Amino acid sequence: MRRAGLRRKTEGCPRCDELIAGEPAVTWAPSRAVLDKIAATEIRAHFASEKHRSGGCGLVCTYGEW
Repeated sequence: MRRAGLRRKTEGCPRCDELIAGEPAVTWAPSRAVLDKIAATEIRAHFASEKHRSGGCGLVCTYGEW
């Protein structure tokens, strides 16, 4: 099985010409690693927020923090 990034590019094909010129390949969805990094960043930002520190986000978020 051939990987998408290793396919031969044909001159004269408009999309192949874009790729040869350095245009990035199409990505349909972020990878799991990227999604995990985004989620971790959002969680860290939430826990650092004043709303969380003051208990404004509710019992579900602050459960066990006593």
